[in-house]
Amino acid sequence: MQFSKYTLLFSILFLISCSSSSIEQRYKTNSSKDEKRNNSSRFSSDNDESLYKTEFDEEPVEEHPVDVKEFIDENKPNDITPQKLSDREKVMLEIVKYLNTPYQYGGNSSKGIDCSAFTQNVFSKSLNYKLPRTANQQYYSCNNFQNSDTLKFGDLVFFNTTKNSYPGHVGIFIGENLFAHASFSKGVTISSLESSYFKTRFVGAVRAIEIK
Repeated sequence: MQFSKYTLLFSILFLISCSSSSIEQRYKTNSSKDEKRNNSSRFSSDNDESLYKTEFDEEPVEEHPVDVKEFIDENKPNDITPQKLSDREKVMLEIVKYLNTPYQYGGNSSKGIDCSAFTQNVFSKSLNYKLPRTANQQYYSCNNFQNSDTLKFGDLVFFNTTKNSYPGHVGIFIGENLFAHASFSKGVTISSLESSYFKTRFVGAVRAIEIK
């Protein structure tokens, strides 16, 4: 009888142990799958640094910084009546509105935005021109390719910044070897194509629409 009690007690402990292990193992497996699914989302709103790295494998270093405040003062039209603005001024005004917006991978608003959402929003809101959502799609959506010698205002400029997508980054050329883009380290800003980071990673440009 005493043996039976010990046997029963051992069996209960064994079952509890197995159940706990199974639950823990199942929980870890599901958590791992959920985490992988969340991290693989192209347009997650998560601010984790690992998501930023999908667009920039290395943080940009710029030897030719641009004074954004001075740029805004010099390029903001005095009269912003839509009927009086040229297409060029409309695009520039929209760019100025987004300057200093924080960078957020997958973001699409003034609270946080990534490179391709920035270019998409600028063209949509200023010229009612629809661009695809990602840098890769924007690059291959148009056959009007340009090189560094034929750039014009409004051309989309592309850079090879990550091994996860080609090209991984896009901005808007605004003349004088400058382009507007959503930067990993500065948010929406103005950068120089002469900076070695962008110069060595420049892959080409697309003229999605003629802007005068």
